[in-house]
Amino acid sequence: MNRFTFMGLLILVTACDADYTSHSSDVDLDVDDGDAAPGAGGASDTGFDDGLGSEEENDYQSLRPATTPGYVFVANVERDTISRIAVPSLEVVTAPVGVRPVSVQAAPTGDKVISFNIGSDDVSIVDAETLDVLTVDVQPSLNQMALSPDGKWAVLYHDVDAEGASAPLQQGTISYNEISVVSLETGAHLEAVVGTFPHDVVFTEDSSRAVVVSDDYLAMLTLNEDDLDPVRVQLSDDVQDPPRAEEVVLAPDNRYAFVRQFAVDHLVLVDLLDASIQLLPVGANPTDMDLTPNGDEIVVVARSAKELWVYDTADPTAPAHVTPLPEDDLYGSVVMLPDASRGLLYSTQGGQARYGVWDRTDGTVQTRRLEKPVASLGLSPDGATALVFHTLENGEISPESAFYDAEALTIIGLDTFFPNPLKLTAPPLAFANAPDGRTGYFILSGAPYLGVLDYETIDHTMQPLPSSPTHLGVLPSSNVAFVNQVHSLGRLSFYDPAALENRGAPLQTLTGFELNAEIER
Repeated sequence: MNRFTFMGLLILVTACDADYTSHSSDVDLDVDDGDAAPGAGGASDTGFDDGLGSEEENDYQSLRPATTPGYVFVANVERDTISRIAVPSLEVVTAPVGVRPVSVQAAPTGDKVISFNIGSDDVSIVDAETLDVLTVDVQPSLNQMALSPDGKWAVLYHDVDAEGASAPLQQGTISYNEISVVSLETGAHLEAVVGTFPHDVVFTEDSSRAVVVSDDYLAMLTLNEDDLDPVRVQLSDDVQDPPRAEEVVLAPDNRYAFVRQFAVDHLVLVDLLDASIQLLPVGANPTDMDLTPNGDEIVVVARSAKELWVYDTADPTAPAHVTPLPEDDLYGSVVMLPDASRGLLYSTQGGQARYGVWDRTDGTVQTRRLEKPVASLGLSPDGATALVFHTLENGEISPESAFYDAEALTIIGLDTFFPNPLKLTAPPLAFANAPDGRTGYFILSGAPYLGVLDYETIDHTMQPLPSSPTHLGVLPSSNVAFVNQVHSLGRLSFYDPAALENRGAPLQTLTGFELNAEIER
């Protein structure tokens, strides 16, 4: 391990917790579509596929930093190490883990970080203070990891949608139903069989259960080291060609799971206490499902029906409130503002260069233009600014547009909806927000720059970097960004926007921290 130090910033961070119950045994399809879900149409799967495919959710941050109250951990995927950045000293220590650490996550307790090493099929449980490592072998060919809210469990599975970013599969048998569960306290490894092609894991707030959604089943696991005791709930009565389950959301009280399936005009409401299900109508071709920030409601966008369906999470079997969408526009996704007073509507399919503003006080939707179609839309932490990343594909825009055949992003001030579209010289690679709500950061693939966004002025600057970036994050409880870069012995740059106000240099770079660090200003 090699160490170096230079002065930095004071960082604080917090965490939270809650509670739940359990159940057991396999359960076949048990549909109750009585008075609770009018219009559900029985157990058969009905719906309409408009041929445009699923909405895409790209957050441009596939390899997030892991943060604890005193440290930030960054994966060095090609060097099979992780780097620990201490705060406020900014001392960097590098420690070896397994082969190709594609996911490094911090336990909410702050005492450990977990590295999933896809090249060696194992998990490294790393003590945040001592950097001692406990290695646990997991099943081969897994490529995703999720941690429980209490930091006691890791669930690993194989998501076929993520195979493009994964190492080649090993020779021999591969199961798309089997998962690994690791106790992060003892290192115990357990296995379970869930539905075919798992692609999401959510946990009850007290971490007593994990809910794994697969193409055709929802599996509930009671987390303990004696027996995972999976409860597998069949989501469709079509056993030959079941619709793909695309999303699962747990109600805040952890009583119900809401499951959205591809091109099916109802949600599957799973009672987590008895594993029974009911069908909730949501209009033709629901393509997005989100919990409002306060957790009170589930909002579903029915793309083909051109409707928004809103259910009460405390009483999900009560009739939904339905809002019609503009007939001439295509909307398949929604992002809710923090106070849930408005929602921003868009679609990543169809090539339309527009977004909609849903005002919940009067139920109206106002359509606004963009320079290019939408690849991803997000909000600043305070919800005052929207950031739209655009597709390279041109969609409906004219060849005369300055943005034709170009990468782009747009900053939108939501007080006036005034946009600032930016033409990018390379594809966006990662994005991060500072917690003050004023500053955002982004990096581009192969371009040695850090993009800095001022959300108050909707202005931006491009800060030159010594080399091409690979990873971006923000130090906890600060506005300071750090950028991991291409360098054989390690290179990190730190950008402090406050230094500009004091007429100082905002960027400091640490090079060679895996051998002998050198500070460059």
